[in-house]
Amino acid sequence: MGGDPPMNRDLPDGHAGEEQFRRALAGHAAGVVVVTAAVGDVPVGLTATSFSSVSLRPPLVSFYIGQSSSTWPWLRKAERFAVNVLSGDQADLAARFARTNGDRFAPPTHWHTDPLGTPLLDGVAVHLTCAPYTTTDIGDHVLVVGLVLGTRIAGAAEPLLYHQGRFGQFVPDGDAQ
Repeated sequence: MGGDPPMNRDLPDGHAGEEQFRRALAGHAAGVVVVTAAVGDVPVGLTATSFSSVSLRPPLVSFYIGQSSSTWPWLRKAERFAVNVLSGDQADLAARFARTNGDRFAPPTHWHTDPLGTPLLDGVAVHLTCAPYTTTDIGDHVLVVGLVLGTRIAGAAEPLLYHQGRFGQFVPDGDAQ
């Protein structure tokens, strides 16, 4: 549609302010995942609401992480990571992994490792085990793309959502399939 977009990343005058932009995005409901990995024997993890599928061939998924995240220096060293898709009753788990301080893997968190040592959270709807595929710095975040190596689907649990700054459960319409 008229050629490639310009590569100039300068923001035009009158662009949305940070707080205005944040409030606008709060109107978008998003699924909630916890990304987990291990570097050596140290498990790390964080809550993400920016998770998305990217490609079927090859099977790729993505999420964004703030460049200032204290978890990012650890996560970027990991040879594998897991995307744990949270169930509707796991808001406490999402909040725990969203905090910046404390041992996120300490009780009451229930977890185990897969045969290769990747931490997996118990009771989630889906596990996607991934290998890092690519990363790209975008604004104040890093886009992380993972190649899906394996999946485990626990069942038809309702997903946890994030909307208007709060976690909540999805309630399907009575006639929707």
